[in-house]
Amino acid sequence: MDKLVLNSIKINQIKLKNRVIFAPTSLGLSHKETIEKYREIAKGGVAMIIVGDVPVSKRGFLSMYNKKSKQYYKDIIEAVHNEGALVCAQLHESDSKFTSLIKYIPLVLVKKMTPNDLRNKLNESVPKFISKLSTRKINDIIKNFADASEKATQLGFDMVQVHGDRICGSFSSSIMNQREDEFGGSAENRARFASECVKAIRRKCPNIAIDYKLAVRQENPHYGNAGVLFEELSIFVPILEKAGVNSFHVALANHGELEDTIPPLNHPYFKEQGCFLKYADEVKKYTNLPLCGVGCLEKPEFIEEQLKNNRIQMVAMSRQLIADSEWVNKIKNNEEKTIRYCIRCNQKCLKGMQAHQGVHCIYEGKI
Repeated sequence: MDKLVLNSIKINQIKLKNRVIFAPTSLGLSHKETIEKYREIAKGGVAMIIVGDVPVSKRGFLSMYNKKSKQYYKDIIEAVHNEGALVCAQLHESDSKFTSLIKYIPLVLVKKMTPNDLRNKLNESVPKFISKLSTRKINDIIKNFADASEKATQLGFDMVQVHGDRICGSFSSSIMNQREDEFGGSAENRARFASECVKAIRRKCPNIAIDYKLAVRQENPHYGNAGVLFEELSIFVPILEKAGVNSFHVALANHGELEDTIPPLNHPYFKEQGCFLKYADEVKKYTNLPLCGVGCLEKPEFIEEQLKNNRIQMVAMSRQLIADSEWVNKIKNNEEKTIRYCIRCNQKCLKGMQAHQGVHCIYEGKI
């Protein structure tokens, strides 16, 4: 029986060999460990790996313009390509000033403030940062997105994803964006920054495949602070498609608790497989572009059903592929019964990241 998850799909000029993508993940590992982790996941059969949080800035940590970082990205691309997978750069720009947190570092060191408290302080600083950005600085950042896309293609990336849950997501959000100029206020104005970034990329790189991580904020109950409300998708999605987006990666908006976007099995609201697919359902009303679904996707039968119903066209995983990098190969070889399923305990992945020990899995070292 033909398995839809193994079918190829085209996005603009590129062809994915199947429908499985490694979702952008801040691994928190050394450069060498990160490259080997990506190599392992690519060898397991995925079609594409999205390298998370690739800065568009020409300066700073992991900038593509930095000689050492440039080699790091080249090594990632070579390792993944050698295993038969494609590589996407998730382009982002921060929506806050980390220097504003320096005064809190001593409190973290003496354990009077947790790293999560520090993260919350950073999120609280976002509205002020967004509101104070000058038009000149905004235009500089938009240009940086275009230049970074060109640099990504020069390094060998096959595709770019605009991170719609950092500065783009904060400009999009009526919570984070309190501007009163052409970049704030109405949904159309709040969509302007993201759409201008996409347009600039398209002008600079006419043939590049552009994915957009579309962060959706929900109310009743409230989850996420950046991103786009359900009722605003009818405005945002057509604007972004017209700007030049080729596909959408639909997820819950961030700037809330990490356990919401990376939900454990006992999460009070996001317990079920495909917990964020309802956001893709809403996006689908306004576009025919390919949609990538995320959110606790693990079981082949469930994923096959979503593809069969054309609910989504691609599936992105992180924790499941960290738990078992051979997920795709096992399906291809009719070995589904041997898959090690992620149990969403978050003990070594999310907690490992929060403890600055890197993303790992409870299965590591076990056969």
